[in-house]
Amino acid sequence: MLNNPTKFLFFMTLISGTLISVSANSWFGAWMGLEINLLSFIPLMTNTNNLLSTEASLKYFLTQALASATLLFAVVIGALMFNSGSSLLVDNLFISMLISSSLLLKMGAAPFHFWFPGVMEGLNWMNGLMLMTWQKIAPLMLLSYNLSMNVFISIVVGLSVLIGSLGGFNQTSLRKVLAYSSINHLGWLIAAMGVGENLWYLYFAVYSFLSLAIIFMLNTYKLFHVKQIFSMNYINPVTKFSIFVTFLSLGGLPPFLGFLPKWVIIQSMVQSGMIFLVSIMVVMTLITLFYYLRTSFGAFMLTYAEPTWSLGFTLNNSSNLVSLTLAMFSTLGLIVCSMLFSII
Repeated sequence: MLNNPTKFLFFMTLISGTLISVSANSWFGAWMGLEINLLSFIPLMTNTNNLLSTEASLKYFLTQALASATLLFAVVIGALMFNSGSSLLVDNLFISMLISSSLLLKMGAAPFHFWFPGVMEGLNWMNGLMLMTWQKIAPLMLLSYNLSMNVFISIVVGLSVLIGSLGGFNQTSLRKVLAYSSINHLGWLIAAMGVGENLWYLYFAVYSFLSLAIIFMLNTYKLFHVKQIFSMNYINPVTKFSIFVTFLSLGGLPPFLGFLPKWVIIQSMVQSGMIFLVSIMVVMTLITLFYYLRTSFGAFMLTYAEPTWSLGFTLNNSSNLVSLTLAMFSTLGLIVCSMLFSII
């Protein structure tokens, strides 16, 4: 992508759009950054070799334009009715809910998630990674300015973890599985945001790293569907192990790095008295972990034929080396972080 000068230009404006939104001191500046970000991402999505990318870019454009229009409408109404100017802090509950809804639509959180799996299905892995990580930064940051754990936000968190868990049950496309997993993680992110500012930074950083790790490996071996995993005879067993360890870490299985932010959030929410909500989140995440385990178990346990000359694992291949390194961080990250915490 970065070899193409036009794509590189749009990639740089994509980054600058997010930075404008994050550093804006008025809603108009934040809206302008979101628009720059949107109009930069659309050309990056389109691919002449993939017919689904045109449909995905159109879906993405329409939903993001609706969200931007709603955001601008809510801000203007708030400024006219309550003389709040264009300050980022909003006092009125209805206007705050309208602004939150538009930002939730932008990031694809439930119940505004309808566009997200369909758009993910039409993208290649690199664009999918951007949609799952970078494109969420600006809406999440803007949402954090006015977020308080009221009934509306609690319902959004509950629905996100519920739909993210149940939606990925009977999916055969890995892109849709990761899309529903992303919706589930958004529920945790918003809950973390309601408890403390630093918690969602930690969660988002770990989630972005694990998404990068898994998508790097899936993109390297051109895996798009679950059934391809079971016919991965040409992939070295160590690399296959790396892929599924990262999958389990993304699901939040305790010995791995992905459990660390969940652990911190569960503890903080229990201390804040949100026991009912955190119970729902934990139970729904167990369902997410179930379909990760279902995919991984078959790959770990089923035997398969392999030519003897491919058994020798070498680190000369750069993709093998990177896969193993990412899997090592994913596997040992929780242990290392716990040791560092006890030392400090």
